[in-house]
This record gives sequence, C-alpha cells and structure tokens, in this order.
Amino acid sequence: MSILSAVFLSSLHGAVDRMEGFSCKMSMVLFASVVRVRDGLPLSASTDYEQDKGLQETKKHLKGLSKKLGHFPDRCFLKTGQYNINFTSSLGIGYLMVCTENYPNVLAFCFLDELQNEFLGTYDSKRVTSAVRPYSFIEFDNFIQKTKQRYNSPRSLSTKIDLADMQMEFKLRPPYQLSPEDLSSINGFSHNTTSKYKGIAPNQMLEPVTLSGIVACVLSVLCGALNLLRGVHAIESILQNEDEDFNYVIAFFLGTAACLYQCYLFAYFSVWRNIKSFLAFALICLCNMYLYELRNVWQILFHVTVGAFITLQIRMRQPQGKAPDYNV
Repeated sequence: MSILSAVFLSSLHGAVDRMEGFSCKMSMVLFASVVRVRDGLPLSASTDYEQDKGLQETKKHLKGLSKKLGHFPDRCFLKTGQYNINFTSSLGIGYLMVCTENYPNVLAFCFLDELQNEFLGTYDSKRVTSAVRPYSFIEFDNFIQKTKQRYNSPRSLSTKIDLADMQMEFKLRPPYQLSPEDLSSINGFSHNTTSKYKGIAPNQMLEPVTLSGIVACVLSVLCGALNLLRGVHAIESILQNEDEDFNYVIAFFLGTAACLYQCYLFAYFSVWRNIKSFLAFALICLCNMYLYELRNVWQILFHVTVGAFITLQIRMRQPQGKAPDYNV
C-alpha cells in the first residue's frame, strides 16, 4: 500500500471514530436513488423507514434536485443542516444519496460510483430511455441496500476500495458544492441556473474522431472556402455594377459561417449540439436555394450533400460517458 493511501486511511479511521461517537443509532448512508436525468423519473431507490423530520426535509431537496440534474455539474454535494446530499450523473442517469454531515465525501462518491457501475452493467440504455413508470427498476434496490450496509462500515470497507486514487481525483477535480442560492433554484425560486455553471464542470470529451468524420470536416471547410470566394467576387461585381443584388453576398457569407460552425460542432462539445447542427444544415439549404440562379444543380447538390454528411457525423460522434481522468 502506498504512503499516500496509508496516510489517507489513517485520517479516514479518525473520521470513522468521530462518527461512531456522534451517534450509534444513525446510519451514515441513509438513502440513495437512481433517476433519469432527462425528466427526473425515479428508476430505483433504497427502502427508507427513517421518520426524522430533518431527513424528510432533505429528501424533499433531493427530489427537487433530481429534476434539475442537467443544470448542474456532473458531481456535486449539498449541505442541508445535519445531512449532506451527494450526486453524480453520467450517460443520462443520475445517482443521488443522503448521508450524515460527517460522512467522508470520498466514501460518498465511491458509493455512488459503485451504484453507477452496477446499474450500467445490468440495464440496457434503451430500456432506461423507454421507461415510463416510476421505479421500473425497483429490483435494483437489493444492490443499493447491500452496498449501503457495506458503506455504513467504513473500517472494514477501506481495504476493499482504492482510496488513494479517489483522494487524488478529489485534488485534481473536486466536486462542486452547491450554495443556498442553488438550493433556492432547486426549490423553484429561480430558473437561470444553466449559465452559472458554464466552466465549472470539466469540458465534456467526445468520442475519438473517425476517418469519415475527418472527410466530412475537410469537405465542409472546402464548401465554406468556395462560399467565401464567391462572396468576395460578388462584392467586386457589386462595386462594378450597382444593379447586382447584395443579398447574394449575404447568402454566400452565411453559407460560409454555417459550414465552419458545423466543423466547430463536430470538434467540440456544446449544449444542444445536435439541434444547432441541424439548424446550421437548414441554413446551408436555404442559402443554396437562394443562390440557385448562380449555381447549377450539381453545385447545389454538392453543398447540400456535404452539409447533410457532416450533420450526420456530428450526431454520430457522441460525448463520452466520463472524462478520461475520471477515476471515481
């Protein structure tokens, strides 16, 4: 065992001793659930018989949070009095838990990671997408309960998980702590949360580039260059002949911008990426329809086909489930 791991285990045991002195009746991991990020549909949850008023209030916050996971970074925690809410989301599925305030965050996210690995390995994504009834995967509760019992005994658990890797992950990319202002937005007092978190979460990585994707980008750049060249010639023609239509210049430059923007969407992750790509393709089609007097059928067909090709490549190049250094 490395020196880093040994030091961390020592500090973890100290935290465990303090937790055991805090309360012998209160479980450290109290509740966990799995939800669909798109609409907050609960897929599975642990059985909960706890009637503590504070815990019930915290679970209300968790329920509200589960409907807004898409607005927050992929790993967060929220302090609500004597309880904490921790959550992580990946591949359209969110994993949330409630634990006591003194439960180590490292173990909390290890717990969530185990739920994620088991759930993704057990259920097909199509089945998750097509689920319409709440708790359609209620049988997953058995795994949640067993994992919850293990993580409520950190002293025996600590030798079975790689705490050193987790500690290093926390140093490199610590989870975001939600604030009271965020809690207000969760409870419905504000809806402008998306822009606040731009730049907080790590850049979402896309799948590796394929040969067809490279070809699509090269062709799209070529179409953009052709549009730009024709646009410059159109400006020269207008300067020489005032009767020329300036709208042709606008159409050429809009076509150039749409082609280059398609390349950008292919290379980088963006919110509503597929919708933006389709709108850019629609703009390419409209520009070429307007330019039908200056281009023959084959030229128009070439530009539209390239636009459709790169739009398809953008849709096929999906975001990766995790960043490459995400080892939680």
